[in-house]
Amino acid sequence: MSYLTQGTIANNGPMHTRIAQCAAQQGNTTPDVWAADNARIWAAAPGWDNAWESAMVSHSGDPTYDPGADEAVITDAMILAQIQPMVTP
Repeated sequence: MSYLTQGTIANNGPMHTRIAQCAAQQGNTTPDVWAADNARIWAAAPGWDNAWESAMVSHSGDPTYDPGADEAVITDAMILAQIQPMVTP
């Protein structure tokens, strides 16, 4: 676990977009605000920091690589599993 990595995930643009879209799908009426207000919580989801760090190592030669935009790193299923119980429609 890395708090620095979790902080990076919380501040990543593509992750914010993906989280907000999931929240909207789950019935939240202010998904962008909700995603921002809860970023530190969802970014601390178990295993997300390890997946992120592994992806960064795998793509260490690519300075443009963004794990938040790579749906194979933190999958939509992982996002849904974290966000669904957090969202209050």
